[in-house]
Amino acid sequence: MQRGMTLLRRLATAVPLIASLGLFGCAGDDGGLQSQKLATISGRGKLVCGVDGKLPGFSFVGPDGSYSGLDVDVCKATAAAVLGDPARVDYRDLNSSERFAALASGEVDLLSRNTTYTLSRDAAGGNGLSFAPTVFYDGQGVMVPNSSGIKRLQDLAGKPICVESGTTTELNLADRMREIKAAYTPLKFQTGDQTYAAYLEGRCVAVTSDRSQLAGKRTSFPDPAAHTLLPEVLSKEPLSPATVNADPLWSDAVRWTVYALMQAEELGITQANVDAKVAEARANTNQADLRRFLGVEGDFGKQLGLPADFAVKAIKAVGNYGEIFERNVGMASKLKLERGLNRQWKDGGLIYSPPFR
Repeated sequence: MQRGMTLLRRLATAVPLIASLGLFGCAGDDGGLQSQKLATISGRGKLVCGVDGKLPGFSFVGPDGSYSGLDVDVCKATAAAVLGDPARVDYRDLNSSERFAALASGEVDLLSRNTTYTLSRDAAGGNGLSFAPTVFYDGQGVMVPNSSGIKRLQDLAGKPICVESGTTTELNLADRMREIKAAYTPLKFQTGDQTYAAYLEGRCVAVTSDRSQLAGKRTSFPDPAAHTLLPEVLSKEPLSPATVNADPLWSDAVRWTVYALMQAEELGITQANVDAKVAEARANTNQADLRRFLGVEGDFGKQLGLPADFAVKAIKAVGNYGEIFERNVGMASKLKLERGLNRQWKDGGLIYSPPFR
């Protein structure tokens, strides 16, 4: 009995503290759940999204000042789901050293910036992030000039390699070179621009990063064909959007918006046919799964603090996951990357949405 009373007293003490940290949702005027972050975004009328801004295929600023890329489309889909308009996004360009501080301080609401999901970044004792589903399964690679004659990682022994500091890339490179017992000189830079500029200037004989980033950066080189990626894959790099873990309702809203894009592809729902699919769902009450997914019935949106048709709004804004991939980094893009692990699960890939039930 004494143990039970002690537990109750501890819970009584803990609940106000948890509530003060924003870990509990509260009921809004319409009975739906709210979060501090969702309320802030709605009041501001803008989603502030942290991106790279200089990485073709993922987040890149065009000559007209507009942003495009896979990471950018995640921002747009989230803004559409929350605010009903994919244009209501303020983009903040962040380098690898700035990104986590900007998220923790509230400078940005969402980090959609080719960031690898790791234990130390996820853990409360580490960066304390809450990761959304992986939107690009990648691996670290190394790029060299064709003229260097370098064919494999071992050939880099004793040579300088350019790497961006404060990244998993820097750590992975050190681990792999130690494994193959190859000494090397890491040339570390604070930003990607500095890293690739040094590589093109010949200050190092190789540059390392995620293979997708290397492929994207290569498209902006004066002679892209003069550079090649070595065959070795140094690591697993699941690139995922992230929020802070202090507001689980906001994290859930982002998480299930991303899942909605993946589920849409599985169901054959596209940017072009989503309205027709909604009409089909309304007309046929027997299509329970489709009706729930598109917000025709059920309360999935309310459970997330979002409109009932949040999935429809996201799909209308950017299309399904497959469309996003092909447009930005796939065969319809300059990068021309194969989908590989980024295929749907039923096609042998890792893109998989839990059930919308």
